[in-house]
Amino acid sequence: MPNPLHSGGSHAGAVQHHRRHWRTLTAESQIAAPGASTTTEVDVGRRLRELRIERGQSIRALAEKSDLNVNTLSLIENGKTSPSVSTLQQLAQALQVPITAFFEIEPPQKSIVYQKTGQRPRAVFSHGTLEDLGAGLTLRGGQPLLVTLEPGTDSGPAPIVHTGHEFVYCLEGRLTYTIEDQSYLLEPGDSLLFEAHLPHRWQNVGAIPSRSLLVLCPSDENDRPTEQHFTPEPAHIVAK
Repeated sequence: MPNPLHSGGSHAGAVQHHRRHWRTLTAESQIAAPGASTTTEVDVGRRLRELRIERGQSIRALAEKSDLNVNTLSLIENGKTSPSVSTLQQLAQALQVPITAFFEIEPPQKSIVYQKTGQRPRAVFSHGTLEDLGAGLTLRGGQPLLVTLEPGTDSGPAPIVHTGHEFVYCLEGRLTYTIEDQSYLLEPGDSLLFEAHLPHRWQNVGAIPSRSLLVLCPSDENDRPTEQHFTPEPAHIVAK
């Protein structure tokens, strides 16, 4: 991913650690707008075209950078097909933007963001959802996300590391965060704040989906920890 986060280790090692944090997300997942009738549907194709043109790239140049077919990009931009998360990750890397840029409903020019339940951009996956609580406002200190994870889902065997801090507040279900060699059980109302350069992993240890508030606060404005947490790989489900 562009602008990978560092923790004192090698460039490649840091990227590999980050990519495992979102192993639960599948390549077949689709970006979708909430189902509420009052919500404006997110036009991913329009956003892709805007981002491409803003960067002065032709559709052929973007196809080469993203390793995607020109026809595929044309279909996406014209609303003829919906891109998978893996496709959006390739495009985000080529355009050097966060993946959330593709499902912003309007340019981030607001000073205040007020969201009613069911009226915020979200990414829907086979093993969970990610809702952007800060959509519409440019955030420099951190990004708030509402994360839903299915029972048995975990971040994989390898620990994750990135710069800055990470804050987790459990809303529903049960989550375990392992930081270095210490495990912390998070139940509704419990929270955890830690320096993100410490190797960490998470797991939904409950029998129901977990919902948590996740705030990623990079110490470098060029870092994109959300992208590292959000890389789609084959789902990793812990055997029960």
